[in-house]
Amino acid sequence: MQPQTRTIQFVLCLLILVVISACQGDAGDIYPDGPPETPPTDLLETDSTEPNDSVGGPVNPEQTLYSSFTILESLEYDVHQQLKLVNHGPGSPSKQNLWVALIQDVYPYQQVIEREITPQTYQLVIDEYGNQIAEFDFSEMPPDSEIQVEINYRVKVNQLKFDLANCQGELPIFFAQPELHIESQNPQIIQLSEQLSQGKQNTCEQVRAFYDYIGDNLVYSFNGGNWGAQGALGQMGADCTEYSSLMIALSRAAGIPARYIVGLSYLPEGEDGLARKEHAWVEVYLPGIGWTPMDPTLGRSSITRGRYYASLPADHIIVTRGRNSSTLRGASYWTYLYWPGESAEIKLEEGQWEITPVEE
Repeated sequence: MQPQTRTIQFVLCLLILVVISACQGDAGDIYPDGPPETPPTDLLETDSTEPNDSVGGPVNPEQTLYSSFTILESLEYDVHQQLKLVNHGPGSPSKQNLWVALIQDVYPYQQVIEREITPQTYQLVIDEYGNQIAEFDFSEMPPDSEIQVEINYRVKVNQLKFDLANCQGELPIFFAQPELHIESQNPQIIQLSEQLSQGKQNTCEQVRAFYDYIGDNLVYSFNGGNWGAQGALGQMGADCTEYSSLMIALSRAAGIPARYIVGLSYLPEGEDGLARKEHAWVEVYLPGIGWTPMDPTLGRSSITRGRYYASLPADHIIVTRGRNSSTLRGASYWTYLYWPGESAEIKLEEGQWEITPVEE
């Protein structure tokens, strides 16, 4: 019976994957059947430059896709990220990896002034969206042990205002196809997009109609889930993932490029209850203007709506761009997996962010 027992143990050896997405706090999703599918290749718009260890990363020709904006002010923040892996044993994993998305320079939004990563034994990789990701190898982690990963940043963030006066011209074809959670070919999404587009004179008016509809009709409720654009049309409530996914899907259904942004928000006192620290928003490509930011979640109120349309305060820090990073296996901030080996049980028990404005 011993060979049969070994066979059963081998078959039952679990590959565990835990991910965290925007608006989900410390909660995670488990994908026992493998990660979500890789984004369609026509979404990919990466720089061919090889990864390097500079804080800002490779120079990205995408800088040419932004225009007609003004920097109103710049603020600096100290950002601290901490992750703790714990092996509850009784054995060690035969293999274990942790991938952590890194805050990097993103033109014209932010510049990373300092970045310190502990431990320093990691490999820097760049995914299909141009996101920088630190890959750690923690194989053979002893039982009853823990590993701390800490990353400290100083980031300069710009407040931007975009001029939409010249909303004319052709639209590119990238970031215009459906993908996981962006169901832009769903009949309900298409019908709503067409309905909201009726009578609009240009792309900017269409996009503003999508933005206003979301603010007027979605009901904000932190759900800790990841329902996607179609799920936002239901009555279960929506948080930043659904607000952003629906905005992107309505735009793409009309042939307008749009993409998902995930990061951190540092809201002023009195507004910090409007969204979580882990936050998602969008960029929409407008003709004659280029990529243009908007935050339909924080713009859901008629009082704040103008502040977050074609405008972004200096309180949004980008961590990743793109809805379904293959390196992060569909996650937004970090992901890890391990092979249990001799009955290892590993959990990521802490995933915390601290953001502190730098006093002038």
